[in-house]
Order: sequence, then structure tokens, then C-alpha cells
Amino acid sequence: MDLVTFERLQTDEGRALVAEVHERAGRESDLALGTRLRKVHDVELVAAAVTQNHLRGLARAKLGDDAAGMFFTHDALQQATRGAVATLRAERLAASGASAVLDLGCGIGSDLVAFARAGLRVRGVERDPVRAAIASANLRALGLEGEVVCADAADVVPTASEVVFLDPARRDDRGRVFDPEAMSPPWSVVEEHLAGRAVVKTLPGIPHALVPDGVEAQWVSDGGDLVEACLWGAGLDLTDRAPRRASALPGPHVLSGDGAPGDVGELGGWLHEPDDAVIRSGLVGALAEEVDGQLVDPRIAWVTTDVEVRHPLARSFRVVAELPFREKQLKAALVARDVGTLTVKKRGVDVVPEVLVRRLRLKGSQRATVVLTRVDDKAVALLVDPLPR
Repeated sequence: MDLVTFERLQTDEGRALVAEVHERAGRESDLALGTRLRKVHDVELVAAAVTQNHLRGLARAKLGDDAAGMFFTHDALQQATRGAVATLRAERLAASGASAVLDLGCGIGSDLVAFARAGLRVRGVERDPVRAAIASANLRALGLEGEVVCADAADVVPTASEVVFLDPARRDDRGRVFDPEAMSPPWSVVEEHLAGRAVVKTLPGIPHALVPDGVEAQWVSDGGDLVEACLWGAGLDLTDRAPRRASALPGPHVLSGDGAPGDVGELGGWLHEPDDAVIRSGLVGALAEEVDGQLVDPRIAWVTTDVEVRHPLARSFRVVAELPFREKQLKAALVARDVGTLTVKKRGVDVVPEVLVRRLRLKGSQRATVVLTRVDDKAVALLVDPLPR
């Protein structure tokens, strides 16, 4: 979609066409609907309206009810922050006393929307003219105020009151880039911003060594999916700052600490699998301390306790029995228990769960969960009973 076509979607004709497509979708076939509409409207406008209706349907899972009135491109929707995650960040930034945000690379404005709703004054910069126009339109569509300019982020200087928000581009014309200095902006520029009042969204796989001193690194999961890391600049006034933070949505449920390793102990009657945000943040030891537990191995993210404990940042299992680890003996033990449907969870062992389940060829009537892991550097198979969430 080019800028002229998008601007036509903003006219009365364009908005009425998008509304008609939405109303008739599912009642008429795509072919019949398109044929009928092209008799009244030009091809490009009809195609744009049909595409917007499709993208709004896809966006609902990520942005909720807001998606119904917003505009998208396919690539920009994929890159947009989930609504709940953007809200978590915006509300924390507002609580820190910030009053304004400069989003350097705002895309279609999903983070701008969250910042504006949190009461912050927002200014977005986007060098792609279509995305810049969409971001501005999305603010208006949701009844929010803000400014969006089409420009190169490197040419825009923040005011004294603005916190800089960055989401460095990790792709170029050839695909994904892995060299931090090949990002846009380069990581050295990101570090300069993080020395002051800045917030940076990045991939959850960011190496801990890339996080500058004095910067808080927060890993965020949403519905069990690890979705991003967020870096909080050294110049921000955060009353709850910690070296590392894990946040899980819905909630949010939060765990913070310095990443100190946890104590290792003997396997107890309960196992706890930390949320991926806890694992990636290196806070498994902090979780073990909160539940009065220990790690089963210093390099593996399983926590064990002697008593039943529930924690919102972990999935818990009752240890029923230790089974043979070797495949033949494991199958015999499961057959003896009439197991037919098996869930395999593994950490620290070279096993592909799906391949193992196929090879076992279990035909019983019962369901079971087996954890394959290491305890005291020894491979073990544990029959466990998952606790309801």
C-alpha cells in the first residue's frame, strides 16, 4: 500500500468501504465481494480495504479491541508490540515521573498508543512515510493526542523532558542481522542513549554482556510466551530498579534480583519449572529462594522443594516416581502403568521429546508426564503429576 492509497482510505469513501468489507465478509465469498465492489470503486482502494479488514482480524490477538479501528501493514503488524506488554512498559515509565516520550522509530504506533494512554505526551519519528501516516491515524482513531513526524531518527533531537524510546531494527534488506553494530541504530548509539533517560525494547535473546552497567534488564513473557527484553536507562528515576527483572503477563507477576546462582540440593517431592522470563533473566536462584527451594543442578532451570508450593512464575509438579532413563526400561515402566499418552519435558539432556514419544509407541489408556533432566550430573527420568494452574 502506498501513501496515496492510504490517504484515500482516510476519506469518507475509504472509511465507508472498509466498513462495508467488514460487514459483508463471511456473508459473501471473497471473489463475489471483490467483484461487486470493483464495479463502484477502483481496484487499489478495494484491495487496500480488503487487506485492512484481514489485518484487523489478525491484530485482535495482539492488540485486542483497539485493532478494530486501527490501520496496519503486514510487516508492521508483525513488528508491533503486544498491547499488554506495551501497557506494562508505559505504566512503569509514567510511574517513574516521566512526562513525555520520543519514540525513535515508532512504526504504526502501538507503543505510542500505550504511552499516550498512560498520560505521557508522545512524539513519534518514523522514516517510512506510510507507517508514519498510519501511526498518526491510529492515535486519532483511538482518541489520543500525539505528534508523528516522517524523518530519520538520527536527525531528531529529544527535548529535555522527553524520554527516548528505541526498538533497534534487527533486519536489513538481506534479512536478520546478528552484529549489534549492524542494527539500526547501531548498538553503540543505543548505549549512548541508555546512559541517560531512555528505554530500549530488544529481543529476549540479548546476551547479558551487552547490557551496560547501571541499566536494568527486564525480560517479559505474555501468556507463557517470552516476547521481549526491555532495557531501562541509567538516568531514569526508578524507585524499584534492580539489575535484572522478570515480568509475566497477565498479572503482572514480577521477580527481581542480581542473578546470583541458587543453592543446589537433593531432589525433593516437588519440581517447579520457572517461567521463561525467569530463566532468561538468570533469576532461577531468586525464584528458588522465594519458594524456599533449591536447584536440582547448577546449570539446569529446575527448582525442587520438599513441600507443595505454588508460585505465579513457575509451573509445579509432584514427583511420583523415578523411572529408568534408558529407553527400553523406560518403556517397560510406562507400559506397566498403562500409559498411552505421554508428555515429555526435558532440560539438560540430549533427547528430542517428539522422537522419543514416537519410538516408545505406547498404547495404554492413561496419560502421564515424564521429566528428563540431570540431578547431580546424572541423567534421570521422573514421573510427575502437574498441579493445576
